[in-house]
Amino acid sequence: MKILINFILVFIFTFTFALKAEPNFFEEAKKLYKDEDYEKSKFLFQRNIVFNPKDYKSYFYLAKIFQIEENNEELEKNLNTSLLIEPNNEEATYMLINIELDRSNFSKVRDLKKNFKIICSKLCSKIKLIDERLKDFKEKNES
Repeated sequence: MKILINFILVFIFTFTFALKAEPNFFEEAKKLYKDEDYEKSKFLFQRNIVFNPKDYKSYFYLAKIFQIEENNEELEKNLNTSLLIEPNNEEATYMLINIELDRSNFSKVRDLKKNFKIICSKLCSKIKLIDERLKDFKEKNES
């Protein structure tokens, strides 16, 4: 009888835990992204967001896919969402800086650049490129 009760308790605990476990499709989606299967990876990143709405990496990879697809509205929306959840994502910040540079929104670029200088670890060399682009725009406007 005691064994049966223990079995039932283990079964209930396992079943309850399985119901609460949230599926995570991120790794499979990332593999498909690396294999350049963007449609399938986009679907899995979006599916992952349904179960894990605070997974900033899924939003970031969606932004990268939308950049490839040249869907600027979705690109920017997903970058902003990614940065809202994880403000220290330097690659997302750099991508947003480039969008704002293309728009000639220099005040936004300066704000983003200040934060980028603080958070950069792998992409710090990009600060020089940002400064060069800002300088080029300034020189074009002066002539």
